[in-house]
Amino acid sequence: MRGPGGWWGRKTTPAKVETYTRWSFHFFGVIEITVVALASFAQVGAGLASVLTLTVVVHVALCMLTASRALDWTRGRRARPVGLLWALGALTAALAAGALLYVELGSGDDAVATAVGGNFGVLVTFGVGIMALGMAGRRQVSWLAGGFAAGSGAMALLLGAPPAAALVTTVSVLFGTSFLALTSFFSVWLLNAVYALDEARETRARLAVAEERLRFGRDLHDVIGRNLAVIALKSELAVQLTRRERPEAVDQMIEVQRIARESQREVRDVVRGYREADLNAELTGARGVLDAAGIRCEVTGETAGLPDRVQSALGWVVREATTNVLRHGAAERCAVTVRTTGDRVVLTVENDGAGEPAGERIGGRGGGRGGGRGGGRGGSGLAGLRERLTAVDGTLTAGHAEEGLFRVVAEVPLGDGGAGGTGGTGGTGSGTASGHGTDGVGLEVAS
Repeated sequence: MRGPGGWWGRKTTPAKVETYTRWSFHFFGVIEITVVALASFAQVGAGLASVLTLTVVVHVALCMLTASRALDWTRGRRARPVGLLWALGALTAALAAGALLYVELGSGDDAVATAVGGNFGVLVTFGVGIMALGMAGRRQVSWLAGGFAAGSGAMALLLGAPPAAALVTTVSVLFGTSFLALTSFFSVWLLNAVYALDEARETRARLAVAEERLRFGRDLHDVIGRNLAVIALKSELAVQLTRRERPEAVDQMIEVQRIARESQREVRDVVRGYREADLNAELTGARGVLDAAGIRCEVTGETAGLPDRVQSALGWVVREATTNVLRHGAAERCAVTVRTTGDRVVLTVENDGAGEPAGERIGGRGGGRGGGRGGGRGGSGLAGLRERLTAVDGTLTAGHAEEGLFRVVAEVPLGDGGAGGTGGTGGTGSGTASGHGTDGVGLEVAS
């Protein structure tokens, strides 16, 4: 998808929230200029209105620059813009003081006083709100808003304003600056929370990989450790018997040979169990994990009666697609469909979290990552899954189906198919790596 939609669609969810936050604060500047300009030209002459508008434009320009640098600081991309914060604070205080001075000592025209007083309120409110982005905590934000409110009231008293008017000024400034400052503080907190949740999601996926590796390691240790200890003892015994020219040494070596073959068989059983995946269990797990991540998952179709080799092969596709929707996508919906067409079972996994690069659509067997974070780089998990499906005479296609939609289609025949089953060639090499054996280099099927 080209144009602005494509630019937005290629962003991750945290990046979208950050873009929205940045432009919200820039839009505050547009509001500030619009409010002051409209009010000034409607209430006072063109000369004074132009001066007020010009001062606000300068203030807005500094506010936008400070907001951009402060948001970069909150994300750890640059140092805290202390100089800009002081400059914005000084400019805001100077313009506010000038506005109060003009109101109290000016010509006495009510229209002029209203226009300049409105300018004072807008400058202080928006200035403090933007400066709050660069504050390190709620205490600093509170001191910032309270300080400007107290300073405004004190200056009003010094300029001869009645105590009641000074109190109204203080309360008004405190309310306005506190509201916008807390809004800024909450926006930064929300942005950081979204990034933290995204990092937690990726960490959860890596932990799942590590947990599966540990499980596989424990199984191998339980099978191989005991048998290797027995082999070592019997080999040592055979050596001692051979030195003494005892015929029992032959029996011990025959026993060692038997245990070695038994260990070989048990290792195959462990690896076979690791490679096989139950389709029903994978569909249930996919729905639960995606729902927990806030992605609506719809599973349709019937899996009862499918051969074990078909369920195992398709279960791997569901597992890999689900993992990568979580890790690489910005999806809101994922649909998994299982249907039987003639003598073939077709599994379709679709998610709406993919942007569409120009010229790439579904249909080829070489479908790569699509709109993933890594650009056009292919994933080894895709090759591993294709090997698994080839072992049962199946096929795999993956790519963009339409705007923002990524689709993976796996087809497996119901007949005897390939001789290898899931334990054949598809379970070795990159096939083994395509499951929980890679740190996110599995099937790259989501944006």
